[in-house]
Amino acid sequence: MFFDFLYANPGIAYFLVLGAVIFSYIMQANVDSTFKKYSQVGSRRNVPAHVIARQILDSYGLYDVTVMRIEGKLTDHYDPRQNVVALSDSTFYSTSVAAIGVAAHEVGHAVQYNKNYLPIKIRAVFVPIAQIGSKSWIIFFLLGMFFSMPFLLEVGVVLFAFVVLFQLLTLPVEFNASRRALNTIEQQFLLERDEMGGARKTLSAAAMTYVAGLMVAVAQLLRLLVMVNGRNNRR
Repeated sequence: MFFDFLYANPGIAYFLVLGAVIFSYIMQANVDSTFKKYSQVGSRRNVPAHVIARQILDSYGLYDVTVMRIEGKLTDHYDPRQNVVALSDSTFYSTSVAAIGVAAHEVGHAVQYNKNYLPIKIRAVFVPIAQIGSKSWIIFFLLGMFFSMPFLLEVGVVLFAFVVLFQLLTLPVEFNASRRALNTIEQQFLLERDEMGGARKTLSAAAMTYVAGLMVAVAQLLRLLVMVNGRNNRR
């Protein structure tokens, strides 16, 4: 029913993409402003985020996981291949409630791998497929448009669908990492009770950027399906 409506009103798909992109920009601006706000709120314990990260890792027995500093702002991530929690310049030495929340979140991903958290294992399977899809879908789609070859168009759509699926699988992984982070911070008394709000708001704002990214990808997939359907109907 919904697809029939889109196929009958192809212009709607473009508005969905535009709306999703605008929402994505708003969510990115929100995470930037939220991090900036709470990065100026120092924790009373005055312990740098990289020390907090090391402490949490050690509490889980993850002594083989390295904590390192990388350039950039909010470029924090966990690399399972190198077994490294990488904290950005804006996080590594900071004692703010925002930085501690971000550091604990990235450690949460290391814990997920250690605990064999099923969603992250499933997502890992799709990483190479999603990487191939993100780099090649547009090539197949444009070739299909140029040479009027429906098969190439469909290959491009399928490859992009894997990108969307990967982003969908990312959501539970990110939300779970934030939940683990906040629980650990509270249980290990890494922040005072009244400081928890800043860390929670920072992680919530970051999580919404993943939601926004998924919305953009889904809207784009719908637009591609409408385009393919329109070309097929004109044949």
